[in-house]
Amino acid sequence: MREPIFSIRGLGGIEAHGKDDLVALARLVEDAGFDQVWAGCDFLEGGGIVTLTVMLMATTRLKVGSAVMDPITIHPGQLAQHASALQALSDDRFVLGIGAGSDAFYRWASIPHEAPVPRTRAAIVAIRALIEGRDMSKETLAGGPWTSTARLAHPRDVPIYVGAMGPKMLQMAGRLADGVISLSLPPSYVFEVMKHVNAGAIAAGRDPEEIDVAAGLWCGISEDPDEARAMLRRHIALMSGSLSTDALLASGLDPAEFAHVQALVDADRIDDAVSAVTPGMMTLGVVGGPNDLIDQCAGLLESGVRHISFGTPLGRDKPRAIKLIGERVIPELRRIAMS
Repeated sequence: MREPIFSIRGLGGIEAHGKDDLVALARLVEDAGFDQVWAGCDFLEGGGIVTLTVMLMATTRLKVGSAVMDPITIHPGQLAQHASALQALSDDRFVLGIGAGSDAFYRWASIPHEAPVPRTRAAIVAIRALIEGRDMSKETLAGGPWTSTARLAHPRDVPIYVGAMGPKMLQMAGRLADGVISLSLPPSYVFEVMKHVNAGAIAAGRDPEEIDVAAGLWCGISEDPDEARAMLRRHIALMSGSLSTDALLASGLDPAEFAHVQALVDADRIDDAVSAVTPGMMTLGVVGGPNDLIDQCAGLLESGVRHISFGTPLGRDKPRAIKLIGERVIPELRRIAMS
């Protein structure tokens, strides 16, 4: 039986915490028993490579992933170079998370871009070839064209994960990637994610069990469950207009409820929007005290999920939230997964 993986996302980067606090936070995550931490790397947002470097230098066991870099604002050749260097820095604890990136971000800077799935597929093929030292002039699916002199001076293997939500991107990840990190809203949506990843893997003659599918959960935790629920309710209100209608319908949720809440947010009626979040909408995340999270995550593990990634909003006191998950939730979930 494969060991479960527990990771954490949405902690903020170097620009939010400063060096000393970011070092302390990364060490806290490691000491709390997490396996991985994922740092934001969106265009013009997050600390990107600097945050990843600080976290890797501050820790000794923890794997650190980019969530996610894109192959448009950073060329695939540079992504391969950065990934190899971060692997060398950390004794192979870096995980390269890449995604298509946001077309909305690219429009801010009038950056030309191709369709999401083809550009991400070409980037994965190119990065894999570069870190394996292959002749790039023969890699016809790697964008380019590349010349035979295109190579890394010091290539180093790195796991490649894809940040994905849509069926086509998930199936492509199943064909080519080592792992997938996908928002699972609600948590049970991870099984829809796994279905598409598995289909892509099987089509490519791969064993789906070899692909790490991370269920990215919205998580609110506190020793005061009401405080945790209030945090998640506010987060859902503020994010209600950013959710996939297809994903909501597939999970039995009513898109009209989310549209109503978003309309209140757009009218700057934030308190009213938060109050309008229904109990059904609250099922998008896992929330409450440590025992609540254990109960809500146990079913995922018992049904075959092997990677749970806890993310924003977490808790009002972030270090305390990290300790609560690491010290009281993860040990019990490990026991359940291996029983």
